[in-house]
Amino acid sequence: MAKLIFYPDKCKGCFLCLSACPAKIIEPAGKRNAQGLIYVQQKENTQCRGCGFCFLVCPDCAIEVINEGTK
Repeated sequence: MAKLIFYPDKCKGCFLCLSACPAKIIEPAGKRNAQGLIYVQQKENTQCRGCGFCFLVCPDCAIEVINEGTK
């Protein structure tokens, strides 16, 4: 499994990652960042598969995927 790290202050709320995630584990946070934009977060009780699609489509580098064993 992998770990997702989100950087809310980099996120502009484009939500491209939501449609890119095959596991559908990313959701809008319902909160706003310093720029007043709604950012994304990982859904509770879900696990990332580590595919990296969310990272690849994020235009603002607001998501990091860390696969176990590559630290």
